[in-house]
Amino acid sequence: MTAPRSSAPSGPLGLDPDLLSILACPDTHHTPLTVDEAAGELVCGTCDRAFPVRDGIPVLLLDEARHRSS
Repeated sequence: MTAPRSSAPSGPLGLDPDLLSILACPDTHHTPLTVDEAAGELVCGTCDRAFPVRDGIPVLLLDEARHRSS
């Protein structure tokens, strides 16, 4: 019998670290996303889009993303 997983996420922005390790930009290049904790977003280093995280749920829709200023 295995121990039940904790229901409390322990990673940045309330996201499970295992989930963070596989999240990628939904655009055609599928670059892995990085965390911007201060802004509460996941960021793509290729297209410079920032995806919001709302209530611990990443919103990986291109229409919801914003382009970060350089």
